[in-house]
Amino acid sequence: MQKSDGMNYAPVGTFNSVCQPGEFIFAAAALDHGHIYGMCNGLREAGGELKWVYDPDPKKVDTFVSKFPGVRVAGSLEEILQDSEVKLVAAAAIPSDRGPLGLKVMDSGKDYFTDKAPFTTLEQLEAARAKVAETKQKYAVYYSERLHSESSIFAEQLIKQGAIGRVLQVIGLGPHRINLSSRPDWFFEKEKFGGILCDIGSHQIEQFLQFTGAKDAKVVHSKIANYNYPQYPTFEDFGDATLVGDNGATGYFRVDWFTPDGLSTWGDGRMTILGTEGYIELRKYVDIAREQTSNHVYLVNGDGEQHFAVNGQVGYPYFGQLILDCLHRTENAMTQEHAFKAAELCLIAQRDAMRITSEK
Repeated sequence: MQKSDGMNYAPVGTFNSVCQPGEFIFAAAALDHGHIYGMCNGLREAGGELKWVYDPDPKKVDTFVSKFPGVRVAGSLEEILQDSEVKLVAAAAIPSDRGPLGLKVMDSGKDYFTDKAPFTTLEQLEAARAKVAETKQKYAVYYSERLHSESSIFAEQLIKQGAIGRVLQVIGLGPHRINLSSRPDWFFEKEKFGGILCDIGSHQIEQFLQFTGAKDAKVVHSKIANYNYPQYPTFEDFGDATLVGDNGATGYFRVDWFTPDGLSTWGDGRMTILGTEGYIELRKYVDIAREQTSNHVYLVNGDGEQHFAVNGQVGYPYFGQLILDCLHRTENAMTQEHAFKAAELCLIAQRDAMRITSEK
């Protein structure tokens, strides 16, 4: 697992198959973002069989094959889409290409599993909504900061158990290390990455909806800035937003590209969840200056103060649930409405954001 570079951060869990061998065959395509490795790890650990890989860049394909020996290399995307055995295509395309690729996959009668952010425009979102309604295929989204974080999964379990009462507010901090020299050109082009609130802000909004139980929300205020990279005029290195859910819960998050080199991981991701009877703090990837291990959960309620080190203890149930949802046409992993609502709100936050101007 690569902890210094968030673009190639791919958690590895334990194998816990939810299906029979060969029952769930999937393919990987569009290897533009390293999250494809975490997506494929999760599906394979849950019993999925990775049959194909395709990308027009042979170097990306060679790297992928070295990590997943035995996968077949397709000569084109169409070769994958025409294979009736393939039930789902996992992809991590350039963000602006994710929506159009999903339409092709669903038109072929297959479910689609994309890296976040799933869209860069509201028009792409509406096209996907229409295609899901037309084809009845799934447009699943890899919101990895919850789905591939054992601390987040454990926090959700505590909330469901009533450990902090009704959730009132979620505060999320999502700093990332920029790793400037290893970033592709598209990373700095807003038309392609969608903006910081659309991109890494999507994690935060999805978690706000999940932890509060809100079905919808209003973006009260949002801001974006490019403080430190004038050489990339359309890039954004800072963003924040405030939301109010349809159930009255509130949320605030900040995302940025200012993780210092001295941190042992790619970002000190944290979250505080306030309830009527207590609060939970997540230190997802490191407990700075104390523990370099991930997944620390702190709970304070009427019973006192508790610390849970849950790394390797909880697992990643989403992937098995997704496989079963694809096989049985259910919605237990994540509803389509939830996946699309998180995407919609991050696009609105991005569209309406006040741009901060500053002199370096």
